[in-house]
Amino acid sequence: MGRTLTQKILETHLAVGKYVPGKEIGIKIDQTLTQDATGTMCYLQFEAMGIPKVKTEISVSYVDHNTIQAGFENPDDHKYLQTIAAKYGIIYSRAGNGICHQVHLERFAKPGKTLLGSDSHTPTAGGIGMVAIGAGGLDVAVAMAGGPFYLTCPRVIRINLTGQLQPWVSAKDVILKVLEIFGTKGNVGCVFEYTGDGVKTLTVPERATITNMGAECGVTFSIFPSDEITREFLKAQAREVDWVPLEPDPDAEYYKEVEINLSELVPLIACPHSPGNIKRVEEIAGLPVDQVCIGSCTNSSYRDLMIVAEMLDGKRCHPDVSFVVAPGSRQVLRMLAQNGALDKLIAAGARIAECACGFCIGNSQAPRSNGISLRTNNRNFLGRCGTKSAQVYLVSPETAAAAVITGKITDPRSLDLPYPEIKLPEQFLIDDSMFIPPSPEPERIEIYRGPNIGEPPKNEPMPEKIDGVVTIKVGDEITTDHIIPAGSRMKYRSNVPKYSEFVFEVIDPEFHKRARANKEAGKHNIIVGGLSYGQGSSREHAAICPMYLGVKAVIAKSFERIHAANLVNFGIAPLIFKNEADYDEIEQGDEIEIPDIREQIKEGKDITVINKTKNTSFTVTYNLSERQKEILLAGGTLNYMASKK
Repeated sequence: MGRTLTQKILETHLAVGKYVPGKEIGIKIDQTLTQDATGTMCYLQFEAMGIPKVKTEISVSYVDHNTIQAGFENPDDHKYLQTIAAKYGIIYSRAGNGICHQVHLERFAKPGKTLLGSDSHTPTAGGIGMVAIGAGGLDVAVAMAGGPFYLTCPRVIRINLTGQLQPWVSAKDVILKVLEIFGTKGNVGCVFEYTGDGVKTLTVPERATITNMGAECGVTFSIFPSDEITREFLKAQAREVDWVPLEPDPDAEYYKEVEINLSELVPLIACPHSPGNIKRVEEIAGLPVDQVCIGSCTNSSYRDLMIVAEMLDGKRCHPDVSFVVAPGSRQVLRMLAQNGALDKLIAAGARIAECACGFCIGNSQAPRSNGISLRTNNRNFLGRCGTKSAQVYLVSPETAAAAVITGKITDPRSLDLPYPEIKLPEQFLIDDSMFIPPSPEPERIEIYRGPNIGEPPKNEPMPEKIDGVVTIKVGDEITTDHIIPAGSRMKYRSNVPKYSEFVFEVIDPEFHKRARANKEAGKHNIIVGGLSYGQGSSREHAAICPMYLGVKAVIAKSFERIHAANLVNFGIAPLIFKNEADYDEIEQGDEIEIPDIREQIKEGKDITVINKTKNTSFTVTYNLSERQKEILLAGGTLNYMASKK
């Protein structure tokens, strides 16, 4: 039997276990990336391990999230990150150099290698034929220290592409179609592998848009083959030496197979408040638009912004629309400046934002109250944009630019415009001067620590029994943005006591007060959730801050991969209802007891939960490897690692 591309790469990187889908494996990690929102805690954890230098081939620390410097917190953290990088053998990408995923694709990603990043959209690099996985910062710290990254050996879903995209239909529409087919839940433990004749019609930046938003489906990663198109892209980046041909065997067998005819796709749109809420643009055409934001790691490449610039050449932004453009990298911005495309955007009325995440994470460009915002980024969760009452729609650059012209949601096919034919340059502008290499004299580097920098919070081992309160009950598809907000709150990422004040702020601003009161009274806090708990960002603070507040267990109908791993990493038990109907019988405020939890987990048995308030009981289970059980019982990964020394 032939092998999938996924199997070929993972087998060459196996450090623990065998390639058996559904079983836990540990893989060697070649490269890591961090960004400043998650990186600070990641490097604090790395420091705690006492390793003198990273052991990866390449590790890069990007500053691209919290570049707004309203207060000392962000610049202090950036200085910490720069000194950490200099001391421990990490490349530092300065603020202004661009968004981690776009820049890493341009300058570092390699076919056939493995990349682990403390950002859920790390799979962007799958567009170049790389196994690229998003994870919590602690997992990235372990990888930098030379440890394997553990994951469930994935089931591979083949997405076979045929045909060719028609004018005004783009790669964003491809991944929105994938989201329409697969949804945002139920894909844990799977991988998307793209094959077929349609693949060769897509450039690497287009492929990267598609792999980027595989994260919204919940798959571990997405990957394209490495072919002549890949080679051309790497050659244009002066990195042809990094190219290797990679493809699945013709007789490879897959867990599932889906075919998408690119020729039949039409412009699509993700409606509020989920990337999986897909409609055809023509279905809601005519809805007035207040804001259009073009950029983010999904759609800010040279090709994307050139299409927008050509569409808007000689046009003016509609008077009712606030129009923002954030190029994905300094490389893209400089090339637009040199060829005149930037002037076309500015002449059309664009506000040029930093080469940073910005509006995507809600730390700038919030819409007006009840505003309609069209965005080319990857998430439209409730309140993520910075305005809770706003309605955010996710679209392609073509559909976004059409709204800039008309002031309303518009199918770009209805415009009286020729479709821009954009070819990638034979040579991209190469300027790596915004990367700072590690110091040749690391022993002379003093780590800068501003007043906002704290120590990673410590946890106690899992108690013999959990005796607590259901501090909050939430519904389905709760995201990490619901659990701990992004935006302006993220400046407290290295100050866990302060950041924990905002846990569940979007849903229930009083949560943290109840949790603290329970903890002070000697009671454990328990969270109850529905399906797909922990969607979205890899932000491990969605586990760290609840742990700090005394949360010992989350009981849910199902969990998303990264968040479940983060909960274990910080000593919180991710428990699953054996009978989903039991969810309906629990209420916030119920007193809960989980007797003998340590013993039950050790023995691998289902666990009985007693609802003392209702005088009832129900059964929960868990999906934990033997290694994860040990970590959970130790009170988290740092405790576990310390016990092994």
